[in-house]
Amino acid sequence: MTEAKPFPQILVENAEKFGDRKPAMREKDYGIWQTYTWKDYLDQVRDFALGLASLGFKRGDKMAIIGDNRPQLYWGMAACQCLGGVPVPLYQDAIEKELHYILEHSEAKWALAEDQEQSDKLLGLKNECPNLEYIFYDDPKGMRNYTEPFLMAFTKVQEMGRKFGQENPDYFMDEINKGQLDDLAIIAYTSGTTGNPKGVMLPHRSVVNAAIGFIQFEDLTADEEVMAYLPMAWIGDHIFSYGMAMVAGFVANCPEDTSTVVHDMREIGPTFIFCPPRIWENWLTQVMIKMEDAAWVKRKMFHFFMNVAERVEKLRIARQPVPASLSFLYRLGRFLVYAPLKDNLGMRRVRIAYTAGEAIGPEIFEFFRSLGINLKQLYGMTESCALVSIQKNDDIDSETVGTPVPGVDIKISEKGEVLYKSPGNFIGYYKNPEATEETLEDGYVHSGDAGYMTERGHLKIIDRAKDVSKLTDGTLFAPKYIENKLKFSPYIKEAVAHGEGRDYVAGFIDIDYGAVGNWAERRHIPYTSYTDLAQKPQVYDLVYEAVIRVNKSLSEDERLKGAQIRRFLLLHKELDPDDGEITRTRKVRRRFIAEKYGDLIEALYSDKDSVKVDAVITYEDGRKANIKAELAIRDAETF
Repeated sequence: MTEAKPFPQILVENAEKFGDRKPAMREKDYGIWQTYTWKDYLDQVRDFALGLASLGFKRGDKMAIIGDNRPQLYWGMAACQCLGGVPVPLYQDAIEKELHYILEHSEAKWALAEDQEQSDKLLGLKNECPNLEYIFYDDPKGMRNYTEPFLMAFTKVQEMGRKFGQENPDYFMDEINKGQLDDLAIIAYTSGTTGNPKGVMLPHRSVVNAAIGFIQFEDLTADEEVMAYLPMAWIGDHIFSYGMAMVAGFVANCPEDTSTVVHDMREIGPTFIFCPPRIWENWLTQVMIKMEDAAWVKRKMFHFFMNVAERVEKLRIARQPVPASLSFLYRLGRFLVYAPLKDNLGMRRVRIAYTAGEAIGPEIFEFFRSLGINLKQLYGMTESCALVSIQKNDDIDSETVGTPVPGVDIKISEKGEVLYKSPGNFIGYYKNPEATEETLEDGYVHSGDAGYMTERGHLKIIDRAKDVSKLTDGTLFAPKYIENKLKFSPYIKEAVAHGEGRDYVAGFIDIDYGAVGNWAERRHIPYTSYTDLAQKPQVYDLVYEAVIRVNKSLSEDERLKGAQIRRFLLLHKELDPDDGEITRTRKVRRRFIAEKYGDLIEALYSDKDSVKVDAVITYEDGRKANIKAELAIRDAETF
């Protein structure tokens, strides 16, 4: 399909074209895959949409959607659009304070929740959000004794819809036919790294055109399989699991649980996947942990052939010939290591894999490409429906995010900021004309990212423009670039680099509790908690090796060799969205961290070898607790 139409009209066409002959969605439930055809998809959407209509749903109404990836939530999104409404997806792990802001700001009258947990969040906010009239839920488990008249099961609404449909047989199609391309398709809220999240208004025209752009660029067909497992509130999931699946007519597969994604991927065998860097980092960490537990022979074989693969991939990226001896070893490694590992990760059938959302460390990127996975970087934002630039299959550069997609125009401002004009461009921020005026200029979007075009026509992103600065000696300081290099280590989960206006770079490091805990147990190192483990001298030595590796790498870059890490400390806790330190998409809130941990930062720029901390942490259930600890500060060798 190449003609842009509103999503409800596309859904009707898909149901007519594919009927019961082709799956549209699958969901794994109690270990069994449930399949829904395109006809099923339309039937489910129709019933729910008519149920909403019977309750008074009007064009322009907003409906909040919260939960893990479930067919019913996608159907609810489509049903809302069929009636001219606007879905507002929310992050399922958001706390009440975050939800309250978006529910109030979006003026959502309706809400669709996955289960009891999400329903309870909404119920707790009902009195504070006077606009919220109805709450619906999908999973009835634990909901038997809830008696609120405004709280209804998804299936109950569908029953009401079937009755309403019998009385109003033309209502559903009449509402769909009223839809226009310029109607709002979704309000997607940004992660809010510097303040309250902004509501990005995306019309059907933008989302559908972006989907068409991706499909044509990669030559995708109705035979593709994709895993729908990323947060529905993230534009990445919306464009791939909903937008592109609808436009191309391929299958979106919902895993049983977020913890079973890799296992479920092995059963489905997706043909293309989309993951933010943190997912690739997690997978790499799990691979490294398993290899540490493997027999000596397997470990040696793995490291030998991975070294071969990485050498081959570097030559491929540089477009240099691969020597025959190296090519032979690579083919042998494919049989012994690469293919079994790809199969174990559920990527045996993957033709195209994307990473986006933020910069990925070149080492992580090259690791997965060296396995034979066609991993490519794309660059996009919520404001562009993720469509700006993509790496071509035969034109890969681990340090860039590819070339502009056809139809996209990129230019670099005098200050070095990336500006773009995309078919997926948003039309403004909801109820925020000031921010809209700052971001949209003559059809171009100010990305807020610093970057430049390389000689090969690739876009290279350095960092967020506001985060790029200099040390006192004039050395360029790009914190995210350094942090990504640190996170290649399977033992480092998060890092925060400091250095703006300072004499040298210093950093906070979060250990990966699972990976480091596993490492410590194998070496019989006792520990009682995250804080205790992080302050073990042996763990500092372990992280020190990663810091040295990063410094050696930075020393080879003429512009960045002065930005090597001089001092670091291991934090007493993980950086957590609930504590406001990172966003739900795991982007660092630098300003907040600078204020909250100002004493720790100052200690890194003193002659102290430790610093005391007395902090409050928030548990998942909302409880708070105090942590008192003395954090060691370690100097690092530079080159």
